[in-house]
Amino acid sequence: MYDKLLFRPFAQFLHLGYSTFYQESEVSIIYSASQFLNRLFKTALSMNVTDIHFFPENDKVSIFFRINGSRVFHYDLTLNHYQFIINYLKFTSSMDIGEQRKPQDGALQYPLDHTNLNLRLSTLPTKQNESLAIRILPHQSILSINELLLFNSQATQLKNMVNRTSGVILFTGATGSGKTTLLYSLLDHLLKEKAYQTITLEDPVEKEMTNFLQIQVNESSGLNYNTGLKAALRHDPDILMVGEIRDHKTAEFVFHAAYTGHLVFSTLHAKNAFGTLHRLQEMGIEKVDIIQNLMGVVALELISIKPHEHTSRRAAILEQLNENDIQAYLHDQTLNPLQGKSFYDSRRKAFAYGFSDQTVFETQTSPYINN
Repeated sequence: MYDKLLFRPFAQFLHLGYSTFYQESEVSIIYSASQFLNRLFKTALSMNVTDIHFFPENDKVSIFFRINGSRVFHYDLTLNHYQFIINYLKFTSSMDIGEQRKPQDGALQYPLDHTNLNLRLSTLPTKQNESLAIRILPHQSILSINELLLFNSQATQLKNMVNRTSGVILFTGATGSGKTTLLYSLLDHLLKEKAYQTITLEDPVEKEMTNFLQIQVNESSGLNYNTGLKAALRHDPDILMVGEIRDHKTAEFVFHAAYTGHLVFSTLHAKNAFGTLHRLQEMGIEKVDIIQNLMGVVALELISIKPHEHTSRRAAILEQLNENDIQAYLHDQTLNPLQGKSFYDSRRKAFAYGFSDQTVFETQTSPYINN
């Protein structure tokens, strides 16, 4: 589909991202990297792509799409064509075009068909060339909790868990499992009930909202999660959302905020709900602080479902630990509060109800094994 978008540079790459090329047998035409990307992103949106990978090889760069969790080959670019594309995207996302030896991250609102596509970009230097990964962030309106989750019973349990005025509630799951999407939905749900002063610290801000204050973390300017959280606590918040607990200091600040009467949501990298408790202890959070302040742990997993015969989508299933579950497990780790409520049990239920097929059920992990 990109046969006519052959980049034949007439001059060096311009800082605006345009390349001029000329064929004697044709009228001189100016194509831009943005025109190529317009077609690429339109195709990606039509196929429900969540990520685009530019994978450099010795003599070409392959484009892969991430669709429903699977990596699917899409198209090959020449190395010259790819250089125009990556330079254009690095420039428009405020990355350093001249830096090719260090990883870089950027964010971009890309105008497409009278809307802005929210993109998160990451470059990685490799032996062959710079690799580029693009995350396409959801741009539709906020979905309700019930729309995001497969089972209404899990949605009801989650709403009951967050219906409080203080404490820490942590979300965990693989990259792309929908943690941030669910957090936005939860905040929207709470703010429809009451006008809470709500502040978020994000890296990057994935969706611009009007009903709470959003802080963009910027490490290069000294605004990290720690400094941002300190400032936010002086702004009289009711609810805080910290994009990610990355280190001991941030974890300490989060639990301190709960001690002072704030409701704090955050994410943490762990394999499952129990793994979150172990990660906190590895970060140096005392067991007594966890027991007193951690009000809930929510682990997410996306599974492919087929709501209709010829369509498919992904929905979230949850493992949830409430404060009683957390306290019981920390006092006696031979207990399993998730008995009958693990990911495995939810996948088995989805298969029994006809939401997913046998392949989805069998390719997932074995029955839940306590960490």
